[in-house]
Amino acid sequence: MKLTKLDKACRIAITDCMATKKREKVLVVTDELTNEIGRALYLNALGLGHEALYVEIKSWETHGQEPPKYVSELMKQFNVVLLPTRKSLTHTDARRAACELGTRVATFPGITTDIMIRGLSADYKKIAALTIRMKKVFEKTDEVRITAPNGTDISLRIGGRTAIASKGLFHKKGEGGNLPTGETFAAPIEGSANGLFVVDGSMSGIGVIGKQHIKITVEKGFATTITGGAKAKKLIKMLDAHGKKARNIAELGIGANDKAKLNGNLLEDEKVLGTVHLALGNNITMGGSVNVPIHLDGVITKPTVYFDGKVVMKNGKLLM
Repeated sequence: MKLTKLDKACRIAITDCMATKKREKVLVVTDELTNEIGRALYLNALGLGHEALYVEIKSWETHGQEPPKYVSELMKQFNVVLLPTRKSLTHTDARRAACELGTRVATFPGITTDIMIRGLSADYKKIAALTIRMKKVFEKTDEVRITAPNGTDISLRIGGRTAIASKGLFHKKGEGGNLPTGETFAAPIEGSANGLFVVDGSMSGIGVIGKQHIKITVEKGFATTITGGAKAKKLIKMLDAHGKKARNIAELGIGANDKAKLNGNLLEDEKVLGTVHLALGNNITMGGSVNVPIHLDGVITKPTVYFDGKVVMKNGKLLM
């Protein structure tokens, strides 16, 4: 059988990224909007000799919404779980519970065929080395300041927080993350963020921002004012459906994938080398204390980033 580019990407995910062993069982959970990739992952798992199960469910409304209970229970019974879905299952109790029992989980939120093929062509050994190096720097840092030509000027603290290297190689029991991937991130200390961040790249649930940026004023760890036309109104509506906790500054992340391109899909956008992203909402997945069923990332381009006063990124060029 001649393998397509999508088949090859699926096999890289299964064999290289997840290091799936012959006797390990693979679960694929997808929805009607991403089932082309879900089906391809399932068929390639079978083609590689694995026992596999394919489950297709109806897509849900928001990123971070819990899947049906039967899906959560199924996830605990497999060695490797692959989740190509339109809305993200990364920041869910279902994903956390499966990982706690030793399951290796890869989430593919908003995945498309183009992103799958492009994102999984990256050198994941190189990405792993960079994200792990950044993790070490994150964990030696307390005060972070981010500025950008778009008007961004925000400070926050990450001292004592465990950083996560989303390295794309999930080989140990309980490991998991996005695919395609390439970022290091941490949950800022609740209440520590103050200033303004301007989303000029893309925003979860909205897409590419364009000329009218979303400006988010932050006070004591919460987004207080959001402006920027129709896109800002859409963001406010998504957040207000979940109360004040949804406005929590949940994540600071730095992209590390040199193959990723800004295209309006946050699965890929937040991994773009030379960008940073801040998220609103749930941070319990990354060691914080806010558990709310929403997690929305906003990408900032050409940032300058200071870790305890030292420049670690200048105008989008990573100096670590």
